[in-house]
Amino acid sequence: SNLNDPVTLEMLSFCSKVGDPRPGQPYEGGTFCALLPSNSEGRKTALLLKKAFDHGLTFQIKSCNGEERVTWGLIPHKTSWHGGKARNGYPDSHYLREVGIIL
Repeated sequence: SNLNDPVTLEMLSFCSKVGDPRPGQPYEGGTFCALLPSNSEGRKTALLLKKAFDHGLTFQIKSCNGEERVTWGLIPHKTSWHGGKARNGYPDSHYLREVGIIL
């Protein structure tokens, strides 16, 4: 499969939810890019990831060194063309199946 379909997600700003470090606190977001293969399975996964995004499941607030910031949530995303599974990259022959099960 051809790996050339980036999915860019922008979290411009939002209020945190219950379970975040400071519920109701507004946070500035950022631009996050996930990479998917350019095939039918990759496009199906993109639709599932969009649905998860629309339901607020894509990102979470994490505290790091006393600073809270927006990060990826529990749904795994590929963010690199290289490095394999250990570095959130490809190749990872099981990724689409695993993320499909999670979603």
